[in-house]
Parts: sequence; structure tokens; C-alpha cells
Amino acid sequence: MRFLWPLIWAFLISCVVSYVLVSMAGNEFEIVGTFAATIVITLAVFILGEGVLKGESDH
Repeated sequence: MRFLWPLIWAFLISCVVSYVLVSMAGNEFEIVGTFAATIVITLAVFILGEGVLKGESDH
């Protein structure tokens, strides 16, 4: 479950940010860019949560 929730939240946040930015630009909303942002955000959360931040708490 700890890997599922970040994916769900990353998708929801990416949808909102993508929709707002695309609407401000006057273009049509496309889900492909949202999926790409979701993957990037999820990978960043996993790397920070499992590696970088966990390593700093050991000191």
C-alpha cells in the first residue's frame, strides 16, 4: 500500500496541475502528459522516500 498511495496522489495532483496549466494556455486537455508527470513525480517520491531521506535519518 505504501507504493500505491503515492501513485494515486501523484496522478490526482498531476491531473489538477495539468488541467489548470492547459486551460490557462487555451489548449485541449490531454491525459498523456498527465501520465508522464505522474511517473516522474512517483519516481521522485520513491527515490526520496526510500533512499535519500531515509539515509539522512540514520545519521
